[in-house]
Amino acid sequence: MRWVSAIITACIIMVSLNTASALGGDISELKKLISTNEDTRTNSQDLAFFLATHNYNAEPEDSYVELNLNDKIYKLIPNGDKPGLCDIMS
Repeated sequence: MRWVSAIITACIIMVSLNTASALGGDISELKKLISTNEDTRTNSQDLAFFLATHNYNAEPEDSYVELNLNDKIYKLIPNGDKPGLCDIMS
């Protein structure tokens, strides 16, 4: 029973460390994430979900995603057939 609680504790610590590192990310980490992934069918809902699963503060709008990164708002537009997932506008 001690092993189970130790494993659960370790998992909780690992998840919290991962969240902290992603939330402290910068624009270069974001650019790397969106350039290493590609999906021509991605819309604003899909993009916001993808970013949220990578611990970014992203909200879908009609045709773009608003991303709050280090108290700066970025507008991310899914780019369809172009390389990467989206274009970043400041």
